[in-house]
This record gives sequence, structure tokens and C-alpha cells, in this order.
Amino acid sequence: MPSLRDLVILGSSCLQPTLQRNHGAYLIRWRGEGLLFDPGDGTQRQLLFAHIAPSSLTRIFISHFHGDHCLGLGAILMRLNIDKVHHPIHCYFPASGKLFFDRLRFGCVYSDSLNLIEHPISEEGVIHEDANFCIEAAFLDHRIESIGWRITEPDHRCFNGEALKRYHIAGPLVRQIKEAGFLEIDGQRIDLNEVSSIRSGDSVAVVMDTLPCRSAVHLARRARLLLSESTYLEEHRELAAAYCHLTAKQAARMALEAEAELLVLTHFSARYPNAQPLVEEARSLFPNVIAAEDLKIIPFPSL
Repeated sequence: MPSLRDLVILGSSCLQPTLQRNHGAYLIRWRGEGLLFDPGDGTQRQLLFAHIAPSSLTRIFISHFHGDHCLGLGAILMRLNIDKVHHPIHCYFPASGKLFFDRLRFGCVYSDSLNLIEHPISEEGVIHEDANFCIEAAFLDHRIESIGWRITEPDHRCFNGEALKRYHIAGPLVRQIKEAGFLEIDGQRIDLNEVSSIRSGDSVAVVMDTLPCRSAVHLARRARLLLSESTYLEEHRELAAAYCHLTAKQAARMALEAEAELLVLTHFSARYPNAQPLVEEARSLFPNVIAAEDLKIIPFPSL
């Protein structure tokens, strides 16, 4: 798992699932962790279809407590208990929805031995930072309190192969210059910055139910991958506004303004059996767009 860097679509529908689309659920496998976003109903079964062990989950994010974004939570937590998962499971959710979180977590009888760490979010900004990730939260513009997320890996040093070759640095010498910050070879001092540079860590943004808002653009800024709801086409923009959702074109405008690299559209209304019209509408503004499909795996390999 440490080498995996991908987004697994476990479901791509909104409130009403279809024969082709499960309730939404999205798994990001990255830096040895499994980050599950908005597990709707049936997520546990979708993991089976995707051949992914529930025990690979380390963090669960709930954007808000409408059913299509959280009804699978209880089943997932029960399954983790059945599998006797001992590593910590971090759960992030709006603090205003703590009552619903508890109802989902304790909605049936089972032996609760899970090391579950709750993170009820009441303020925006950086909510967690460790050696693997910096996690940011921002409140979106929906009918109830809804949170968008930005996950960023740490900056890291990249070596320049040509520079290493030029100075005849290879094998154990690479580790030495990285640890010491310099090397002396034949009386010549070679500084670490002459053969390497710092590369900013990649970011992934997840923006679910919302109207267009500055918070969403902020989360998506220069994201390597932006996963965004796009419930409607522009011809149904009045519905999008009434239910506080994005159209595909609005999602594309957000990606364009944020200078994101890849836009993945999801959370499709059941009125659209084919997502291609939403992709085409988004591509009229932002070229690098794909549609989520259930069980589709979307890699974002390290550059």
C-alpha cells in the first residue's frame, strides 16, 4: 500500500442511487493510509467489489449529515470492529452534527473495541498535521453545515540526476550529502542545494455539496486532483441553486480559478444516466476533466 497514490470511486450518485451508481463514497490511498470520504449507503459492499480490505482505512471524513454522505458510516465502523482493527481510526465531521454521528456510530448492537478518535470540526483552517499530511477544513455554502477538505503531503527534496552524475555522486554518497548537507570530493565542497531542490507536496481537494463559494476555491488552489460534486447541468441551474449544489460548469469554473490540475466530477443526479454531457459542459471551461464511475481507479502518481 505505501506505493499507492490513487482515488477509488466507491460510488458516484447523489441522494438517489441507480443501477449504475451507488451512493457516493471515495477512497484516497496515499502514503500508506486509506482516507475515506462521505461513505454513503452500501460503501462496505463497494469495498468488496473493489477488492479493498476495510482494515486499510485510517481516516474517515464526513462533509455533512445528509444521508447520501453518511449512511454507510455505521456499517463501516461495525465492520472494522468485526475485523478487529487495532490501529487508530480518525473521524472528521462537522461538530454541529455530533448527534447524528453518534446515532450512526451506535445505531445497532455490536462489540465496540475500535480505537476511534473523533474530530468534531467547529473552526476552519488546519485541523491536523503530522509526518504524512496536513489536513485543512473549510465550511462550504450548503443547506446545512458542510465541510470541504484539502489534504497536502509534506514538501520533499528531489535530487537532480544530471547534477549527481556531474559530481560523481552515487550510492551511499547520496545519503551522506542528504544527511550532512554537503560533501567534499577531491577537495571540492558540493552543497546539497547544488544537486537537489525542494518540491512542494501535492494536494488533493474534496468539495462536496455546496453553492459556488470562495472557500471551495481556496481548498482547490493548485490541487493535483480536485474531486467535486457536479449534480446538475446548466440547463437545470435553477435546481442547483434551490438545493445548494453545483452544476458541472460551476465546478469547472472553480477548478479554473483555483488552477487545479485535474477535475473529477461526481455526485450526479439520477436524471442523467450518462455523465458525458456533464463532462463536455465542464470541458468548455476547463479541459482536464473526467467523470467518476463506480469502482474506477484514478491514479495521481508522484511527478
